[in-house]
Amino acid sequence: MHNKENWVTVSQELFDCSNANENFLKNVITGDETWVYGYDAETKEQSSQWMGKLSPRPKKNMSGSLKREGDVDSFFYLKGIVHYEFVPCGEAVSKEFYLNVLKHLREAV
Repeated sequence: MHNKENWVTVSQELFDCSNANENFLKNVITGDETWVYGYDAETKEQSSQWMGKLSPRPKKNMSGSLKREGDVDSFFYLKGIVHYEFVPCGEAVSKEFYLNVLKHLREAV
């Protein structure tokens, strides 16, 4: 279904369904993919400094490292999350991978 006419037909059918059934949109599941980050904070010992009694307290910037851990695909509807799946960092989201995600989503629904 790649041509414009098919998309218009599908869009019109969805529009008609939403007009005929007031609860139609409450059952629509949508999805999104987002990056997931991990934060390695310094320990108290790693961030300590020797200071004199009258020295002002040092200003602290966020110390530690922030790195991308991977992606998460999440699927949700009006009442909340239906299914989510982590994509390990460096792993490509191939057709086979995404088909597997959709199978898991179908099982969750």
